[in-house]
Amino acid sequence: MTPRTPAFMIAGLLVAVGAHAAWPQTPIGLLGDRVAPQSATHSVAIGPNTRYVNVSYGDTVRFVANGESFGYDFDGAWSVSSFDLRRVAPPGMLDRRVMVYIEPDEYNSGA
Repeated sequence: MTPRTPAFMIAGLLVAVGAHAAWPQTPIGLLGDRVAPQSATHSVAIGPNTRYVNVSYGDTVRFVANGESFGYDFDGAWSVSSFDLRRVAPPGMLDRRVMVYIEPDEYNSGA
């Protein structure tokens, strides 16, 4: 921005940035469903260097980390493409953000 940028433009930019930061998260009920780990079709180990995992819409996954596990069915809203796995993991299981990226199924991909 130049020294001549009007104050109202700067204020508008700050409001827009602040509104985005305060955007509400997707409700947990729209992310999918917690399931028994035994019902999962495959397992994903979350190690100390894991920063993200990829799944497909409809996958039922058993996540294993720090000696604990939980199952999750990624059958939530088709518009959800990613979220922090800590939101659905048992409390204290993950000590950092691990993003889960959901590949849409063939019916909801928009193709």
